[in-house]
Amino acid sequence: MRLTPKVQEILSWYESDNPGTKANLARILMQGRLGGTGRMVILPVDQGFEHGPARSFAPNPAAYDPRYLFELALEAGLNAYAAPLGMIEAGAATYAGCIPTILKMNSSNSLSTTKDQAVTASIGDALRLGCSAVGFTIYPGSEYQFEMMEELRSLAEEAKSVGLAVVVWSYPRGPMLDKVGETALDIAAYAAHMAALIGAHIIKVKPPTASVSLDAAKKTYEKHPVEDDAAKRFAHIVQACFGGRRLVVFSGGEAKGNEDILKEVRAIHAGGGNGSIMGRNAFQRSKADALKLLGDIIDIYKA
Repeated sequence: MRLTPKVQEILSWYESDNPGTKANLARILMQGRLGGTGRMVILPVDQGFEHGPARSFAPNPAAYDPRYLFELALEAGLNAYAAPLGMIEAGAATYAGCIPTILKMNSSNSLSTTKDQAVTASIGDALRLGCSAVGFTIYPGSEYQFEMMEELRSLAEEAKSVGLAVVVWSYPRGPMLDKVGETALDIAAYAAHMAALIGAHIIKVKPPTASVSLDAAKKTYEKHPVEDDAAKRFAHIVQACFGGRRLVVFSGGEAKGNEDILKEVRAIHAGGGNGSIMGRNAFQRSKADALKLLGDIIDIYKA
């Protein structure tokens, strides 16, 4: 595998990392139809923990079987597949070496009232299963945010020491934030920047809206406004990730129509984002429909 100049440039941003970690980042960046472009589309399937099996998979019962999800990621030509321990274990041997995997190491569930997540896997699990990276969620704004950040710092240190890349889901939520605040422009940028500061190689955040939530930030955004345009908002999130020197991908979110998804993807592309991490909007569709949607998304990022 000969790295493209773009992937070599991206790897140069991670100046402290060892060859093992850079090799695993390269595997993700060189995989699939977007391989070598610096753009990514990743399939994440941790929704069974978060929402329960029926809410996650009843719209497309084939997705109850983890092997279907490996196949979907492979057939679509995606860069990686991210899932909790049991799902990756269920296809680890059959699909060993076929597609980079990201072990999601912590999860919440809908039976909890606290804004926290349990650690459900180990670095040893990731190595045993041949994963390229580990994934971890933090909730900036939660009553448990500092414990989550400390867990992430410790696990990220261990992961990097054995050559694994680190992907951080940075999802603001907590008593200071209502639903509007969770995706407000200033809060999304803050969350992305926190993930970069803790040492993430790849940062996952939700698409930002035009709202500004934090009172302390409003004067700054009035003085230094971000144009009310979706692409400009995505560019601001990229800017918050060390001036674009950290990879940032955006979640697909709740189920929506194809044209709404593709419109958002065009804005991500125009704003310089590195790609999409598309879960429910992919695996809840039939395979044919999912492959068509994912193919259209990839075509936008390749343009």
